[in-house]
Amino acid sequence: MKLIKDTEFGGERPLFATHDIHLDNVIIREGESAIKECSNIVATDCRFEGNYPFWHVRGFVIDRCHFDVGGRSALWYSSDLKMTDTVIDAPKMFREMTCIDIENVVINDADETFWRCKDIRIKNLHLHGGTYPFMFSSGIRVNRLVSDSKYVFQYARDVEIHNAKITTKDAFWECEDVTVYDSELNGEYLGWHSRNLRLVNCHITGEQPLCYAHNLVIENCTFGPDCDRAFEYSTLNACISGAITNIKNPTSGSITADEIGSVTIDENIKTPADCIIRSL
Repeated sequence: MKLIKDTEFGGERPLFATHDIHLDNVIIREGESAIKECSNIVATDCRFEGNYPFWHVRGFVIDRCHFDVGGRSALWYSSDLKMTDTVIDAPKMFREMTCIDIENVVINDADETFWRCKDIRIKNLHLHGGTYPFMFSSGIRVNRLVSDSKYVFQYARDVEIHNAKITTKDAFWECEDVTVYDSELNGEYLGWHSRNLRLVNCHITGEQPLCYAHNLVIENCTFGPDCDRAFEYSTLNACISGAITNIKNPTSGSITADEIGSVTIDENIKTPADCIIRSL
């Protein structure tokens, strides 16, 4: 592997179609597509200031690097990435990619990040700002996530999340086959129109959670006092620890809680309208 060290590049495609190179302490200045159509690339302690640096790259490592605001849309149409200890200040990262493994990464503008990606492994990720991270992505495994981005995991498939704190609005809409363990989920309208969403040992806050959900499973979760009009038009099996403020028009299944503030069943409930609701 050729070592390129302590230098900088700029302009259009300076390293186009190069292979088997190690970039160490390299700065990619203003320009476009610096490392395009490449393979077997290692970047350590580098800074990326130009647009679209890693497009159509196969097999690469990014360690202790920084993507400046100008390095937007940096990682598209690529595969087999290992990223560690990296800070990203640019939006629209990770698009149409496969086999992503990231650890100890901070993304300070998570707008439109992780779109249409497959096979993502995440350990200790911080997402800040932006909208729609993980849109249309699948095969996601997460351990330790902190996120305040809006509309996370919409249309995501085959997701398993552990130890997350997600503060958002409209999270997990239209998702399918998603399980969340030991996490804190804060925000309005959680999990609407989801299929096979399972929440285990989670704490949930926000108005109108988990409506229009199909095959929803809740195991030993707690709900904040602002969780009113929960489960409207949902089919579910829920075991709630502690109190829930209000349940409205669940379609079918069962709900058990230590304490239920109120239940709203009105003429708008959908058939079969046979959900069993009981407090302990």
